Amino acid sequence: SFSAVTTGRAQVQQEPSAETTEGTGISINCSHPNINSYDYIVWYRQLPGRGPEFLVTSIRGSKAL
Repeated sequence: SFSAVTTGRAQVQQEPSAETTEGTGISINCSHPNINSYDYIVWYRQLPGRGPEFLVTSIRGSKAL
């Protein structure tokens, strides 16, 4: 189970959570109308009952993990 955590910016568009089974791929997306090519997006996951865990930092575009 993945839970996407972002800053409190109102224009950030993303699903509040995403879930998959072990060994099965999943795509998670985040967008903002004013994002620039040099802006970083930082992804965390938060499992039930646990604190956020860093996953990856990426810039605009796609990144496989």
